[in-house]
Amino acid sequence: MASTVAMLAVALFVTSATGGGIGVQAQPLVPAVISFGDSTIDVGNNNYLPRAVFKADYPPYGQSFARHQATGRFSDGKIVTDMTAETLGFESYALPYLSPQASGKNLLLGANFASAASSYHDDTAAMYDAITLTQQLKYYKEYQSKLAAVAGRAKARSILSDALYVVSTGTGDFLQNYYHNASLSRRYNIGQYSDLLVGIFSNFASELYKLGARRIGVTSMPPLGCLPASIRLYGEGRDACVGRLNRDAETFNVKLNATIKALKGRHADLKIAILDIYTPLRKLAEAPAEQGFADARGTCCRTGTAKTRVYLCNPTTAGTCRNASSYVFFDGVHPSEAANAFMAESMVEAGIELVT
Repeated sequence: MASTVAMLAVALFVTSATGGGIGVQAQPLVPAVISFGDSTIDVGNNNYLPRAVFKADYPPYGQSFARHQATGRFSDGKIVTDMTAETLGFESYALPYLSPQASGKNLLLGANFASAASSYHDDTAAMYDAITLTQQLKYYKEYQSKLAAVAGRAKARSILSDALYVVSTGTGDFLQNYYHNASLSRRYNIGQYSDLLVGIFSNFASELYKLGARRIGVTSMPPLGCLPASIRLYGEGRDACVGRLNRDAETFNVKLNATIKALKGRHADLKIAILDIYTPLRKLAEAPAEQGFADARGTCCRTGTAKTRVYLCNPTTAGTCRNASSYVFFDGVHPSEAANAFMAESMVEAGIELVT
C-alpha cells in the first residue's frame, strides 16, 4: 500500500505542477467527492432529521475527531471517505448536504448525501426514517443546480464528470430488515434478495451516469458475520464470526462484481470499481493482532442491550475503552478510526483506476 500512496502523491504533484518551483500548491486528483449511502459514510445528515432512529451526535462519537466533538460520524474519529479525500489531496471534507453550511463555495468540494440506516432498498431506510437512496438521488439533482449557480454551467459539468462518486450501503438491508423480517425472507432466498439489491444499485449507477458521473466506486458488503452486533444477535453464544452471515455477504459481493462488469460493458467511458471492505475487515476481525489490534470482538464504547441500541454506543453510559485504536470496532457495527485507516488503504488501492 505504501507504493500506492506514493503513486498517488506523484500523480498529485504531476497534475498540479504548472511551472514547477518550491511551494507549488498540489491540487486534488479529482475536483470533488460525492457520496451516497448509509452510516458507514454519513458525516452528519441524520443530525438534521428529527425522527431518524440512528444518530451519532453525542459522546463518545467523535472523541478522536477534530475538537473531540461528535459530528454525526459513526466512529471515534475519521471515516474511510475522510481518509480517501485526504489521500486524493483535499484539505477539507464535503459537508453533509442537509447542513446549512452546505452552500456557496463549500459545494465545490462535493456533497455527502449519506444517511445512517439508509440502504439499497427504500423500504429499509423508511423503517428508520433515514434518507432513502431515491431521495439521495433527488438531492443530488438539486445539488447539480446549486453547483451550476455557484460555478457556472460549464464548470459545474466539468466538476461533476471528473468527480469521484462513492456509494456505500446495503448492510442495513440484511441486518435491519432481511434477517428479522419473516415475510421478506419467505419471499426471497439470499440469492434472490442479493439480485434485488444489486439490481437497485445497477439502476442507481446508470442514473448517475445519465446525470454525468464517470467515476463511481461502490463498497463491497462487509463481513456481516464478524460485526459485534451480529455475533451478539446471531452467534448463538459463540465468540466467533457467524459463518452463515459472511456467506450471505460473499453471495452479494459475487453478484455485485458481475453487475460492475456489466456496467463497464454498457458504458465504455465509465470508470467503475468495487472498493473492497470485505477482505480487510474480515482480516482484522479474524486476526487482529497481526495488524496491531488487541480486540476484534468487543466494542470500544458500551452499546445498548435492546432493539436498535445493540448497534450503537449507549448514550446513557459514557464508558469507553482507554485506547480506541486498539479496537477494531468502536460500536456494534462501525469500525474505529484505526480500523477505518486500514480499510481506507485497501479502498484507495482498489480505486486507483478511478482517479488516474
